[in-house]
Amino acid sequence: MSSSIFSPLWIQQQAQTLSGKRLLRSEIQLSEIEFEYLLSTAQLTPIPSILKSKLTNECHRCYNEDMSKFGTIPCALCGLTHLYCRNCIQMGHITECQPLYEWTGSEPGWEVNPEPLTWEGKLSSFQQEAAEVAVSAIRNGQAELLLWAVCGAGKTEMLFPGVAEALMNGKRVCLASPRTDVVRELLPRFREAFAETNVQALYGGSPDKTADSQLILATTHQLLRFRNAFEVLIIDEVDAFPYHNDLLLHKVSAIALKSSGSTIYLTATPRKAHIRRIKHNQLPHHFIPCRFHGHPLPVPKPQYSLFLSKAVQKGLPPQSFFRWLKRRNTPERQLLIFVPTIKFAEKMHVSIHDLLLESDWIHSNKELESVHSEDPDREKKVLAFRSRQIQIMITTTILERGVTFPSVDVAVIDAGHDVFDEAALVQIAGRAGRSSADPKGEVVFFHNGMTDAMERAIHSIEMMNKRGGFGI
Repeated sequence: MSSSIFSPLWIQQQAQTLSGKRLLRSEIQLSEIEFEYLLSTAQLTPIPSILKSKLTNECHRCYNEDMSKFGTIPCALCGLTHLYCRNCIQMGHITECQPLYEWTGSEPGWEVNPEPLTWEGKLSSFQQEAAEVAVSAIRNGQAELLLWAVCGAGKTEMLFPGVAEALMNGKRVCLASPRTDVVRELLPRFREAFAETNVQALYGGSPDKTADSQLILATTHQLLRFRNAFEVLIIDEVDAFPYHNDLLLHKVSAIALKSSGSTIYLTATPRKAHIRRIKHNQLPHHFIPCRFHGHPLPVPKPQYSLFLSKAVQKGLPPQSFFRWLKRRNTPERQLLIFVPTIKFAEKMHVSIHDLLLESDWIHSNKELESVHSEDPDREKKVLAFRSRQIQIMITTTILERGVTFPSVDVAVIDAGHDVFDEAALVQIAGRAGRSSADPKGEVVFFHNGMTDAMERAIHSIEMMNKRGGFGI
């Protein structure tokens, strides 16, 4: 086969599209002639998709070795029954008769942009200090760095100089988050901050599919697509479900990073494992004690509600909630109501509607909504809440982190429920007071008995305020 029709530019384009991944033939958008040329010149190399042995199996796409997550299925290609991996089936069937292909040609050679950052904002002194620590870690190829910043500290803006440092040196960057809503929210901000860079977002149902840009935002599950792909991997909300307790996702993120790369973790609520590593000087970290606007974090107020359980059974908040609603300090603020389950969110949306309308807390049917992880319209509803078309939003923990609304009060109904652990409650409280124009949102925990998680969350917020110089 003549190589004259395959120019160096075309090879470079294939390197950028295919490197750092393991793909099925169906996922490689090349003609048979192009595909066979890359195979014959050893620029694409096939590898077994599933490695079988008498004792165990291993999927070479998601690295699953749990025998219970393998099954058998008739193959559409050869007609025989083959082993397949159920663990990564959301990425499409992968059977033992289908090889994966990985790029083994030249390095892609990403663009070197001397001035990639187009953001014109200004960092606070605390943000600037954190940004410089991140820049140094990326410049020196430091293996790990944890940025521990209070909710509302402006972690995204702190990252901009570090990402710019990487792009200026032709490095490839991925920012991964456990939550789809976070990736959606970050995308326009990064596209504005790096206007001359192609920024792609990868999540379930995302329009971007090629994953061939130098700067990628992705859910942590999307890291399954990559291998030895990034010089810089930033994991946002590293303490969040499902990342923090999924060892396979930890393994996948390590494999997605190049051996000489840097991983930067971001969190407002580090888990015990990270705290332990910090105490033993095993994890370099930097603490940011203040919000970007210089005001303290709102401290939640616990509100005991005697008949809360009966109210919850009816799909209602307790009477103490309505008394608080009536005497709120700033009633023009929007209201986020957190509830522990999807069923309760849907039931409460119906049961509370007429009460709020009759009491003039809302003025139309469109001003009250509920949202949860299984809601097909959740993206549309979050955008409507952000644009103030919705006044009151009932939500599960999907909005506990990574989303910013400028002026809200926060109520947690049944705050003693198991789903509300310390990290969740701290993050939920962090939704209030995020704007410099309105930094003092109210946060109320409605409960029928204080839990350790509630007490620790309140204590943690008070301690962060103290470290930020605000006292208790």
